[in-house]
Amino acid sequence: MYDVLILGAGPAGLGAAIYGIRAGLSLAVIDQSPVSGGQVLNTYEVDNYLGLPMISGADMSDKFREHADKLGVEFITAEITGIGLGGKPENIKTVKTDNGSYEARALILATGAAHVNLGVKGEKELAGMGVSYCATCDGAFFRKRTVAVAGGGDVAVEDAIFLAGLCKKVYLIHRRDKLRAADILQKRLMSLENVEIIWDSEVKEIKGSDMVEGVELFNKKSGESGSLAVNGVFIAVGVRPLTELFEGIIEMDEGGYIIAGEDCRTSMEGIYAAGDIRKKPMRQIITAVADGANAVNSLQNYLYLNN
Repeated sequence: MYDVLILGAGPAGLGAAIYGIRAGLSLAVIDQSPVSGGQVLNTYEVDNYLGLPMISGADMSDKFREHADKLGVEFITAEITGIGLGGKPENIKTVKTDNGSYEARALILATGAAHVNLGVKGEKELAGMGVSYCATCDGAFFRKRTVAVAGGGDVAVEDAIFLAGLCKKVYLIHRRDKLRAADILQKRLMSLENVEIIWDSEVKEIKGSDMVEGVELFNKKSGESGSLAVNGVFIAVGVRPLTELFEGIIEMDEGGYIIAGEDCRTSMEGIYAAGDIRKKPMRQIITAVADGANAVNSLQNYLYLNN
């Protein structure tokens, strides 16, 4: 029996673990991957986290996990299959996994988010054969070749910048006439000679037999269709919260984000939501870590009142 079980080992989960251990709580972090970090692992470079400028996502993840390990945080590697409520004694929560069940007095949900698919012909068929959702994972396979990045936010622009250092040519395909990425990222992108932005356009099909050979595009303003010959397509059009396991248990919005305030309290007593799964205006590494700390602060009061 734990005081709290933390579901997910990204920045929110690790932040909660560090604050929880320091508060003297008995806890464990459950994640299906033995490597902590969540989406940060697939981030090429982080330059907006206080005190750690120009750090790679992998190195940042290592530092977060190292901190947790030094404090003696327990990690359980297992795939979470569901949660149960109403155990004995009263209000005990059960986390069901493919490696058994675990019980706690409170839960912190920090399962993060996953990449959104384009949903076009050829995407699924050519996944792993030129279609990728992680530039830092797969970019090296396209060294000195031509690739396309679909998207216009921070991740898409970061991917294009990273790929420009490896590839002969990078096309950034965006459905609008302006990027959503941070200004500093846009300036870096615009300075790269081997990057070309294709405005007002959507990918309609990814072409290829055994490997990606090109993309079919549609320009929303001109109404014209066209094609590009590329060796790879990197998709960075957003993320979706990984909250399916909690549907019908906790209140969510129409996008699947858990409704919880800055105190991270959900609609279910004793359950808290932290990080990218929480409905909030800004989803960044620093706000995820802050959520972890706030969730622990909130549940300490809950545990005290329900001792």
